[in-house]
Formats: sequence, C-alpha cells, structure tokens
Amino acid sequence: MTDTPYCFSLGADAEAMAVVRQGLERFNVEQIGPYAYEDFQLYARDRGGQVIGGMFGHFGMGWLYIDYLWLNDTLRSHGLGGKLLKRAEDEAQRRGCKGLFLYTYSFQAPDFYQKQGFQIMGVLEDCPPGHQRYYLKKTLKE
Repeated sequence: MTDTPYCFSLGADAEAMAVVRQGLERFNVEQIGPYAYEDFQLYARDRGGQVIGGMFGHFGMGWLYIDYLWLNDTLRSHGLGGKLLKRAEDEAQRRGCKGLFLYTYSFQAPDFYQKQGFQIMGVLEDCPPGHQRYYLKKTLKE
C-alpha cells in the first residue's frame, strides 16, 4: 500500500471552490493579462410588458457567450429569434467582441443557429443519451 500526500473530497465546499477559482484566474492573468466577465441580458416583451423571449449569458475574453435563448412557443418561426440574435450581435460588435459562442442540442435549434450564420465547431454525441450537443460560433466582422 502506498501513502499519498493528498486526499480527495467530493461535495460542496465554498472555500475550496474559491481557492480553485482564484488559482485558475491568477494563472489566466499571467498568460493573457487582466480580464473580466460581465453579465448580458436581452429580453423581448409584448405590449403588456410580458416576457415573450430572451437570452442571457456573459461577455468575456473578447466573446459573447450565450447561455440561454428562449422564445414563447407561439412566436417561433416568426423572426423574433433572429431579431434577438441580431441585437446581441450588435451589442457584441459595439463592445469589440470577436464573435458569439453558444451550444444547443439536436432537439432544440441547431438549424436555426446555422441559418443565422453560426458554424458548428464541435459535436458531443449521446449528450443527452440519444441526442447530440452542438457547439457553435459566429465570428463578427471587424
């Protein structure tokens, strides 16, 4: 039996999480210089003020990362998604971003994003089982 100088712990540990996050951020700054992430939110509302669609994510390292994009079922295929993405692109361009990044699943909207100019850069098979997870990017013109 070999003695190892370390052990593993599984589970929530806010202090340990902070140590890991700070360590990685310090390493990243040494490689690329200071950087920060900023939250991004964009919503579409009807005349009554109800949210009918929207997206959120964050800006960082020269890119807009879209984490969620959703439209009310009755408004899909009417151009609202494209308009939301165009507004997001305009804001990313204004902030000097190189492009937009997102992922979607085979049962969601990979074709929609490709029609909006996004390119598939990777596929994770069987995620979730029986489906695929697509990683897409759209490079912005300078």
